[in-house]
Amino acid sequence: MTDSKDSLTYADAGVDIDKAGEFVKAIKKIAGKTPRTGVMGEIGGFGGLYSLNMADYDNPVLVSSTDGVGTKLKIAFMMDKHDTVGIDLVAMCVNDVAVQGAKPLFFLDYLAMGELKTEIATKIVEGIAEGCRLAQCALIGGETAEMPGLYNPNEYDLAGFAVGIVDNDRIVDGSEIKVGHSLVGLASSGLHSNGYSLVRKICFDVLKLKIDSYIPEFGKTLGEELITPTKIYTETILRLVKDFPIYGLAHITGGGIDENLVRILPSACSVEIQKGSWAIPPVFKFLQDAGNIKDAEMWRTFNNGIGLIIVVPDEVVQDVLERVAGMNERAYVIGEVVHHRKSVTKRISWK
Repeated sequence: MTDSKDSLTYADAGVDIDKAGEFVKAIKKIAGKTPRTGVMGEIGGFGGLYSLNMADYDNPVLVSSTDGVGTKLKIAFMMDKHDTVGIDLVAMCVNDVAVQGAKPLFFLDYLAMGELKTEIATKIVEGIAEGCRLAQCALIGGETAEMPGLYNPNEYDLAGFAVGIVDNDRIVDGSEIKVGHSLVGLASSGLHSNGYSLVRKICFDVLKLKIDSYIPEFGKTLGEELITPTKIYTETILRLVKDFPIYGLAHITGGGIDENLVRILPSACSVEIQKGSWAIPPVFKFLQDAGNIKDAEMWRTFNNGIGLIIVVPDEVVQDVLERVAGMNERAYVIGEVVHHRKSVTKRISWK
């Protein structure tokens, strides 16, 4: 090894280990504000430790999910607003865990930056912690990587990983869905985190809008609409599965209602969706008109105002609607389960 006065350091190559160490200290304080039951140790170890409490489970099953935020991050870069994309990250993972009937336990994140900018990174992690708080799960660890040359200095990427737990006989997998069951749709907060490549093409390439352009249909700027974080449904789901017979839950993400709802339908079942049964937020009509998008493309690209679908027996529909309203969620009866005819390939029809 050389001791030359001209010898290079990792910092000379764009990776500041000292700055990373200081950032870990900041993360510890942020993570400490998320639910800590079951968490062992602190942020900074080689792995996150979590002690499972088996007292409430006869046959516990772990449920896991991983996801990212996708090109919605481009909106954060354009706005220089980084405190909400962490909520999106958590939502995309924990919602997928919760629709199996599982309670999210803990979350880990991966943040890769071209240059570790502590202020931005802290805002991102604060958003992740807020998402974990909303999901009632613990942020127990993660990884922050500084990658000069791979990412632009002002850009980054995010990924996350969530683990939840459910008793085996309380897993919600759609297997008990029957003809005659009703579909209750819960309102989305907007676009959530899907379809943003098409959104950006329409808004910035076709319409030539600026991120701070005021859009009358939205009553806010374009950026304010597009950055709205994904809704986290875990508390609503867990309360409902505790008190009502819930036979199916579908998180409406990429692929829309058409591709996500069929994932939980038994082979003997199809569904009929009633068009006009819920209020579609203005952003979707704005995009459809501006991009001249066909209906079929809208339904398979966006959530169109429905972020979660619950399958319940008809006799509890009203009670479920009232309970959901009491949790400040907007819900609609949007369709029903029908018999699937073998001669028909499409499992979802629109009335």
